[in-house]
Amino acid sequence: MTQLSAAQTPQHQPADGGRALYGGKSTRRITVRDITAAKERGEKWPMLTAYDAMTASVFDEAGIPVMLVGDSAGNCHLGYDTTVPVTLDEMTMLSAAVVRGTSRALIVGDLPFGSYQEGPVQALRSATRLVKEAGVGAVKLEGGERSHRQIELLVESGIPVMAHIGLTPQSVNAMGYRVQGRGEEAAQQLLRDAKAVQDAGAFAVVLELVPAELAAEVTRTLQIPTVGIGAGPDTDAQVLVWTDMLGLTGGRVPKFVKKYADLRQVIGDAAKAFADDVVGGTFPQEEHSVH
Repeated sequence: MTQLSAAQTPQHQPADGGRALYGGKSTRRITVRDITAAKERGEKWPMLTAYDAMTASVFDEAGIPVMLVGDSAGNCHLGYDTTVPVTLDEMTMLSAAVVRGTSRALIVGDLPFGSYQEGPVQALRSATRLVKEAGVGAVKLEGGERSHRQIELLVESGIPVMAHIGLTPQSVNAMGYRVQGRGEEAAQQLLRDAKAVQDAGAFAVVLELVPAELAAEVTRTLQIPTVGIGAGPDTDAQVLVWTDMLGLTGGRVPKFVKKYADLRQVIGDAAKAFADDVVGGTFPQEEHSVH
């Protein structure tokens, strides 16, 4: 049998494709050790948000290796204007649903605003709820140097942490929605934040709305994987909010979003077709009836 060279191997199937995060053959639950190994072999991987069991099961079947139960659920599913109002109770419920709907993906649960800012002890209490009650394999929290002590205690306690720097949506009231890391001083601060979360023990770090060149520098500098969202092509992984990615979000979406489908149109057309059939008396018909 002819074997493909490394250059000929499809992007989602590296030479050691059996161990690949996306397209790999393993059916066990992915762990943070697998994420570390992917960085070592130079494998890029995808991450999507998920907020319910059914959607998560579709992504799991598609081979998405990491799912983030993000507090972006506040905007996408709960009707809030920002992520700030999302509660730990809500995140625990949503995370548990995603865990139940999956069997392979690593599930990362977001710590919402107000659940870890008081300090390490509060962070540990909140993270423990997501691990024990929801069953997540890791948690995510925002902040670089300012969250160093929280990350350190969680990791020491056996809870893997994905950090999040750059644009941190929970701080929208302070920073707004704008690119982070522009200018020498801001870039140096972002680098310090990246190194701080790595030193604290985070297994990966999300870089949101960061200039592509700076994100590439951070990725080269760190030993842990970087996950980009609006941070250019050179991060180790990429994440999108699933409602943006599938075109369900109405109105304007960020520049960095690529829409892979138009579910808003599909679902709207289906709803109208159903309504027309009901009003016109063509649904239900005999095949839809019981006797």
